[in-house]
Amino acid sequence: MNTLRNKVQLIGNLGNDPEIINLESGKTLAKFAIATNENYTNNRGEKITDTQWHNIVAWGKTAQIIEKYVTKGKEVAIEGKLTSRSYDDKDGNKRYITEVVCSELLMLGK
Repeated sequence: MNTLRNKVQLIGNLGNDPEIINLESGKTLAKFAIATNENYTNNRGEKITDTQWHNIVAWGKTAQIIEKYVTKGKEVAIEGKLTSRSYDDKDGNKRYITEVVCSELLMLGK
């Protein structure tokens, strides 16, 4: 069970084309968001779809594969770890963000 301490697995669809950043160090970074849907029936018998958005970042070869093959609307399976960080926005306010750092990507569908 030690290997399951910080592991995230998601299957969802990209909301937009990935943002690809080529850093001066030569590394490639891919940033994108995927939507996951959960369907259930509420007390009144209505079918409800709950959509959650997840911020994903990928580095290196994984980011290069994303750059070549992954676009808005594509269904993907992601495996990685959950990370949190903070930064100061342009107005000096502290902002917090939680992301999944993708270690494996599987392209699904057509």
